[in-house]
Amino acid sequence: MNSQTAERLTTINRQEKAALIWAIADKLVGVYKPHEYGNVILPMCVIKRFEDTLAPTREAVWKRNEELGDMDAVLKSPFLSKASKQQFYNTSKFTFQNLLADPDNISDNFDDYLQHFSENVIDIIRRFEFDKEISKLEENGLLYLIIKEFNSDKAYLGSDRISSVDMGYIFEELVRKFSESYDEQAGAHFTARDIINVMADILIAGDEQRLAEDGVSVDIYDMAMGTSQMLGCLSDRLLQLDEDADITSHGQELNNQTFAIAKADTLIKGGNAENMRQGDTLGNDQFRGYEFDYIISNPPFGIEWKTSKTQVEKETGEGDRFAAGLPAIGDGQMLFTLNGVSKLKDSGRMAIIQNGSPLFKGDAEGGESNIRGFLLENDWLDAIIQLPNDLFYNTGIATYIWV
Repeated sequence: MNSQTAERLTTINRQEKAALIWAIADKLVGVYKPHEYGNVILPMCVIKRFEDTLAPTREAVWKRNEELGDMDAVLKSPFLSKASKQQFYNTSKFTFQNLLADPDNISDNFDDYLQHFSENVIDIIRRFEFDKEISKLEENGLLYLIIKEFNSDKAYLGSDRISSVDMGYIFEELVRKFSESYDEQAGAHFTARDIINVMADILIAGDEQRLAEDGVSVDIYDMAMGTSQMLGCLSDRLLQLDEDADITSHGQELNNQTFAIAKADTLIKGGNAENMRQGDTLGNDQFRGYEFDYIISNPPFGIEWKTSKTQVEKETGEGDRFAAGLPAIGDGQMLFTLNGVSKLKDSGRMAIIQNGSPLFKGDAEGGESNIRGFLLENDWLDAIIQLPNDLFYNTGIATYIWV
């Protein structure tokens, strides 16, 4: 089997897995509207991935927890993580399998199961606001059925069989279906893997020899990370050059659901989940003072920054993030560009996707023109690369990679 055939089969398998999982949503018809299916499917996928990944060390965690007795939970945590061989664990005696043995008490038992995860996983589940959905599922007689469906072979999501890359594709396909059913605005789209790989190659072009050296350390950042797949692809590309490279990923995301997915993915990969942060990048910068080697990002197009206005205007003084100028209130994508520029090391490089607005919008005295002048006068803009139309799931407008 040649590599192209293998890749095609892998892609088909990912799509089939996503389709099988999404088919579980058929059980929600009548209780949920199509655009609400993701409120159940996405958190259940994350929880099941934790469940399946922890299965091989489950009994070791139970035993270690019993040995530690009444020790404070915070003090217990490193011992239990060591027993689980992960950065997370679950001490509940419930599993997806034995939850099904007691249908009459499944809601209380499932709550017990969720509450006995480590705190970092509990935070992820909390981000989904999944407690409301559990109550709704139970009230409508669906909780047992959904857990049963996710306990089937088709819904197996353990990291031993489903890689982080595969899981990224599956989540992207599920989120895409969710977004399409909701008819989301053009700026809320998901970036195809081919585009991300091109951006990664552009970022490291000319640095390959240095990055292949022993002991290289690289800090990377995505200011609108979604489910963190851009960071994952860039990290994988860097590891192809040096499998021992020390890569530290940082990301910020506004949407709680996609942030939760990103944090879950980071935990399962063994990364530092504390570097995945939730909040409005423009109005609540979680990485003030940080500098990065590479920045890769696809911030939203045509989204107003009115809710960030007060904080943004505080950061327009000399040396601040937005000193170069402010664009029209109806489109904040040039603010993301300035945020990225402010966080680059002297030798750093950024690849950021924009639509046509930053190229043409604004008059000669406007904020957009001042920002363009700022970038050109400082010789920071290396290239603008136009992408073919219709590359994004949710929009057919012209798009560009600014380097």
